[in-house]
Amino acid sequence: MNDANKANRELPGALKIATVWLLIGLAVFLAFQAWERQRLQSRFSLSPQGQIVLQRGPDGHFHWPGTLNGIAVDFLVDTGASSSAVPEALARRAGLRSEGDSLSHTAGGVARGWLARGDLALQGGVGVERLRLTVLPQLGAPLLGMDVLAKLQFTQQGGELRIEAARP
Repeated sequence: MNDANKANRELPGALKIATVWLLIGLAVFLAFQAWERQRLQSRFSLSPQGQIVLQRGPDGHFHWPGTLNGIAVDFLVDTGASSSAVPEALARRAGLRSEGDSLSHTAGGVARGWLARGDLALQGGVGVERLRLTVLPQLGAPLLGMDVLAKLQFTQQGGELRIEAARP
C-alpha cells in the first residue's frame, strides 16, 4: 500500500477523534452555561408574601436581574450611590443617547461621563421609564442607586435583601 492511500484511510479516523473532542468541549461549555444560569437565578426569588428576595452573591453584593431598554442586565444594588449608573459599553448596546456631560464623585475619585435616559425593568415587576442614568466609561458593572431604591421599602438581614412593592 502506498503512502497516499494510507493517509486517506487515516484521515477519517483523525476526523472522528477531532469530532469527539469538539462534542465533549461543546457539552462541557453548555453544562457550564446551564450551571451559571441556575446560579444567577437562585439569587433572586419571590416570597409567598410577594416580597422580592435577593441573596447576597459570592462577591458580597446583592444583584438584581433586569433589563435596560430590553437588554439583559445584572444590576449591582448600591445603596451608597445616589443615582443609577451604567458602563458606557452597555449604554451604547442599549441605544442610550447623551443628554449632556456629567462629573460623578465615586469612591475612586471624580469620574467623567454623560447623562442619558433609559427604561429599566427589574425582575419582580419593578420598573422605571425614562430613568436618568449616569454613563461612566470605566464603570465595571451597572449600579442600581437610591434614585430607584428610595421608591421601595427594603430590609436587609443576614445574606438577604427583602424588597416590598413600590410605595403609592
